[in-house]
Amino acid sequence: MARKYIDNPNACSLVHTMNIIGNKWKPIILYLLSNGSMRFGMLNTLIPTISKKVLTNQLKELENDGLLLRQSFAEIPPRVEYSLTEKAVGLLPVLRMLSDWANDAYPEMDFEQCRIVENGKSQLTTQN
Repeated sequence: MARKYIDNPNACSLVHTMNIIGNKWKPIILYLLSNGSMRFGMLNTLIPTISKKVLTNQLKELENDGLLLRQSFAEIPPRVEYSLTEKAVGLLPVLRMLSDWANDAYPEMDFEQCRIVENGKSQLTTQN
């Protein structure tokens, strides 16, 4: 039987998509920004286990991939806010479907809804 293979994985849309969002932090960054624009410090606070260097790199990559807008304000001290592009908004249903798939495929994990908690009170939630 002849061996079958993808002759050019770099041209495969699935490979390209997973290269963009397929890491530990980007889906949660996109989820957080789906609730509105945020500053770097807020993102860093909401993801306490990410280092500033890694967050900076992830934001730059998402911006370079056309998923984030970085808006600088001419203020003292300088202010920068990040928000989703239309391209990223179109990706949100896909991320929700991936979450639904994980719930269905791994029921033993008993996943909870993603939520932001401040002082023990849930602030933002999303469907799993």
